Amino acid sequence: MFRKSIVTLILFVFVNASSYAAPSNLDDAVSDIGHRWAAVTYQTPDTEKQAAFNGLIANAKQVSESFPSRAEPLVWQAIVLASAAKAEGGLGALSKVKEARDDLLIAEKIDPNALNGSIYNSLGSLYAKVPGWPIGFGDKKKAREYFEKALAINPDGIDPNYFYADLLADQGEYAKAADHLKRALAAPPRIGREDADSGRRQEVENLLATIKKKHGDQLTAK
Repeated sequence: MFRKSIVTLILFVFVNASSYAAPSNLDDAVSDIGHRWAAVTYQTPDTEKQAAFNGLIANAKQVSESFPSRAEPLVWQAIVLASAAKAEGGLGALSKVKEARDDLLIAEKIDPNALNGSIYNSLGSLYAKVPGWPIGFGDKKKAREYFEKALAINPDGIDPNYFYADLLADQGEYAKAADHLKRALAAPPRIGREDADSGRRQEVENLLATIKKKHGDQLTAK
């Protein structure tokens, strides 16, 4: 227990270091934020995620300010904001998801294909999960359109197939969802993103197992 607490503390300090300086190289900067995001998402206890993500938001904004003409840092800034909103929950998180959406729309104007379709995958995730009007801007139809754009750019990717499957399952399209989850499991590994791949693969397996357990008859019928 003590050892686990020490590991968690190290991760927390790693992500929230006040002396953080954005790397001078764009690829290094984006990779750094990605690894920090994966550490918080998949290795930090839920009770500590909100604080860790809030610290990472500041880091991500430093990176995007260092590379104002590039879309990639804005995409990661949006991803971190959306993750922080998920950890926070409630109506207080709406400002973060709106900021994330705005960042992604700006990034789309700079380079719609940045990070292999991650702009559309992230927009789809936001529109799928955020409450609809009058509380928020959520829209399942719009989410589907964004996911289809993401898949057009990256048809074999683990992320677009997983998030699209999650939406399909939410709308009762279990057979189609299972197909996309199987594609996600067959996705080629992303060099340098092994930590994110490992965590995402577990999410894919969990969702597929849930669909098979609760709706296996529909899969068989197909």
